Amino acid sequence: MRTEFTFELPRGYVDGAGNVHRSGVMRLATARDELVPLRDDRVRENPAYLSVVLLGRVVERIGPVTDIHTGVIEDLFASDLAFLQDFYRRINAEGHTRAQVTCPSCDTAFAVDLAGGGRLGES
Repeated sequence: MRTEFTFELPRGYVDGAGNVHRSGVMRLATARDELVPLRDDRVRENPAYLSVVLLGRVVERIGPVTDIHTGVIEDLFASDLAFLQDFYRRINAEGHTRAQVTCPSCDTAFAVDLAGGGRLGES
């Protein structure tokens, strides 16, 4: 059974030295991963913070950074946070990282792997 999924962030995490990291790994969530954040005071005060705490638990790596915590997730660009929230939902609820898309130029529908595992231009 596959429990870890690679991804490519749309913009990338900028570390303290100014380096941009786009590739990463997220693992499947456990029941504990979804329950523990509910006891977090930051989540109790602001329920929208739940995804930050949850992603801080399940993202294993972004580039060479392996100490992923809420501070790292907070420093992501909004588009990268939205990407990870959708990626989390896909791997934990749907069991895959594929999405159906339509080309805006030719109106052709095809599937893409959001994990970014294929070669550029593949569908």
